[in-house]
Amino acid sequence: MNKRHQIILELINSKKKISVNELAVLTNVSLVTIRNDLSILEQQNYVKRSHGFAEILDRDSMSERLDVNFSLKQKLAKYSLSLINEGDSVFIEGGSTNSLLARELLNFKGEIVVITVCTYIASLLRDAPFDVILFGGLLQAKSESVIGPLTRTCINQTHFNKSFLGIDGYTPDIGFTGRDMMRAEVINAVLNKGAENFVISDSSKFGLVYPYTIDSDNFKQIITDKNISADMEKSLKDRGIIVHKV
Repeated sequence: MNKRHQIILELINSKKKISVNELAVLTNVSLVTIRNDLSILEQQNYVKRSHGFAEILDRDSMSERLDVNFSLKQKLAKYSLSLINEGDSVFIEGGSTNSLLARELLNFKGEIVVITVCTYIASLLRDAPFDVILFGGLLQAKSESVIGPLTRTCINQTHFNKSFLGIDGYTPDIGFTGRDMMRAEVINAVLNKGAENFVISDSSKFGLVYPYTIDSDNFKQIITDKNISADMEKSLKDRGIIVHKV
């Protein structure tokens, strides 16, 4: 994803729905160029187009989210599995890449405990040969995860030494952000536990901004792909974050 594609996604996300003409003006390119850009983003399942407009694709379904960049996310999940050791207690947040990590864990040989807020992940691990803890809370249907005060209480009363978390956006000036307030609160509660925290994110998330702040100071390692830009990688390293490029 190039810089202009990232800008286009930011504009569409901020306005929810925007005309092709307005996008061309705001990005200072021709209508032909913007239509080609939108065709690429539509093929990659980022946006949908209708009658001269573009809008963000609704990705509430986990199966739809898994289809986007599947092979890349699977690589990130396989690498993440290599960071889990015998005896670990591991918190896995929701999201498509974390769900693929859960699938990989079914092949894990050793004694571990997996803790999650995601009902989808818990269902994937229902026949796992290790203990799986599913926190309680208010069920958020679109993310298939639990949220709210009860979830935060469960996090505060449970101990784990590693966590694998998802983010929706990152910019050097703002840091990590999320598109959902309640899920961002859950992530921040996990970060406050002082575990070894890993962000799992493909490089398309870098350059995007969402409304809700995620505590960037408590992230020390990020797992992403080799398409991350040099500027973004430098920004992360300047924050003291180890970047694992898969």
